[in-house]
Amino acid sequence: MATFPKLKTSAVAQYPATKSVRFQNQTLRFVDGAEQRYRDSAGPLHQWEIRLEELDESEMAAIEEFFAANQGRLGSFAFTDPWDGHAYANCSLASDELTLRALAEMRGKTSLIVSENRG
Repeated sequence: MATFPKLKTSAVAQYPATKSVRFQNQTLRFVDGAEQRYRDSAGPLHQWEIRLEELDESEMAAIEEFFAANQGRLGSFAFTDPWDGHAYANCSLASDELTLRALAEMRGKTSLIVSENRG
């Protein structure tokens, strides 16, 4: 299985980075106005916004190659949470589009959203 690429510093993210946790809850509303709520998944789903700046050409190439190999949202890969080091085995990218910006020599930037999958 593929693994999200690391930077030369061995990090997968830079600050500022964003992490969110969500639950899939459902609500059924009955004709009399009463509601019933239930959880639609076994646990929380995690999502990370990875903003990367000051990338050199080799780091940008590695991210671009990783994106192409995963074919955007289609592929799945392992991702290590930068906050606690926990490895999530089934993650995917949230977009089919990658924007890499070369600001100057040895200065590139991009932003990716990584989502944990169920299943």
